[in-house]
Amino acid sequence: MTTATSRTQTSVSSAPPSGREKRKIIVGVGVGNALEWYDWAAYSIFAPYFARQFFRSDDPLTDLLGTLAIFAAGFFMRPLGGVFFGWFADRRGRRPAMTFAMLLTAAGSLLIGISPTYGSIGATAAVFLLLGRLLQGFGHGGEVVSSFTYVTEMAPANRRGAWSSTVFVFVTIGVMSATALGAGLTSTVGASGVEEWAWRIPFVIGGVLGVYALYLRRHLDETPMFRAKAEAAERAAAVPGRAARQGGWANVWKYRRACLRIFALSAGGTVLYYVWAVMAPTFAIGALGMDPGPVMWVGVAANIFFILCLMAWGRISDRYGRKLNWYVFSIGSMIAIIPLSLILSGGEGEIWRLAVYMGVGMLLISAPTAIMPAFFPEQFPTHIRAVAMGLPFSVAGAVTGGTAPYLQAWLYSSGQPWLFEIYLIVLCFLVLVATVVSPETNGKDLSDDSVEEADLSGVSLAERPAA
Repeated sequence: MTTATSRTQTSVSSAPPSGREKRKIIVGVGVGNALEWYDWAAYSIFAPYFARQFFRSDDPLTDLLGTLAIFAAGFFMRPLGGVFFGWFADRRGRRPAMTFAMLLTAAGSLLIGISPTYGSIGATAAVFLLLGRLLQGFGHGGEVVSSFTYVTEMAPANRRGAWSSTVFVFVTIGVMSATALGAGLTSTVGASGVEEWAWRIPFVIGGVLGVYALYLRRHLDETPMFRAKAEAAERAAAVPGRAARQGGWANVWKYRRACLRIFALSAGGTVLYYVWAVMAPTFAIGALGMDPGPVMWVGVAANIFFILCLMAWGRISDRYGRKLNWYVFSIGSMIAIIPLSLILSGGEGEIWRLAVYMGVGMLLISAPTAIMPAFFPEQFPTHIRAVAMGLPFSVAGAVTGGTAPYLQAWLYSSGQPWLFEIYLIVLCFLVLVATVVSPETNGKDLSDDSVEEADLSGVSLAERPAA
């Protein structure tokens, strides 16, 4: 009996990357993720301002709900993007999948930025908004599966948690940039100016920045694991009577238990990430009537704190294991959800309440967020890693994350916010159950032989016999 970390490694990776190569990989992956989530966050942050540009009713809240419904529609494109780009990444490579996905998201952002309004073409304006969101959602689903897989396969085995955390460090930089831009615009041109025309600025910027991200990603190398798999497939194809192993749905089905666990883990993590890290400023402005300027700056400060927490949790997972992060999140969130909601909605728009709400929330949600890009791909072998990880992650995001903003706003407006809190607690309980039955993957060798048939049924790597 021996542990995965002590046995002879069969990894296809060569020597650990140099400092310069490490920076190129992390920045190349990170800038694309920052752009993707900048676009995503810009929509949620500026939705209260441009809702009246695309919808016209007698009730501003109804217009906002219509805009958030289109926000949810983008989520439902994520599974399609996850499946397509997962398939693409497993067959054509992680790097081209990342590049293509990023371009689609940038195109969707630019389309929203130049869309005609209700005042110009009537109700048809909402169609342009919808098309932009669908492009963003499809590209976003592809970005997640390809970038998670890429950074996991490029990282040293004993540093995957730390490398993984950099993905969401850049994601947070993107979210924070959108939040800071919102704060700056509302402070300079005022809420009326943002509503009239300045809401377009963040979306146009997102489209233009896609060109820079394209340049960075075109200079990245393909992962050694994918290159080895492709070379093995070519050798197998050259031998008569020997078929290359393919990443079909039958192979994904063998790992169905791992897929179900990822769905449960993703559902709780995604919803609370949007509630605490992304949608909190929008909810504070639209539903609680807080002053937009201070709210935006609280959002910026909370995201800076989130970055520090991400880096700490990534390193903790490399030292103490991945499951500790999930336990802290699930148990801590079940305890904190109701008190935090009471603090946020218990006063007359006092800004400190939002600061406490986001600060505690960021501390908790950063624990699983830091390691998702490593923990999820670690469940699968190379030939199906992207698509098998991406499918449950994207579906969970669509079913739960995409509906969360609308559900939160609707239940609050109908006087039943406690139902949303119960919903969050149930999701966290499912995360706890999934954590209990999940294996510990810290330090795991990701070569196909070490992953094959594990289906990671809850038996720790330390308890498995050596191959």
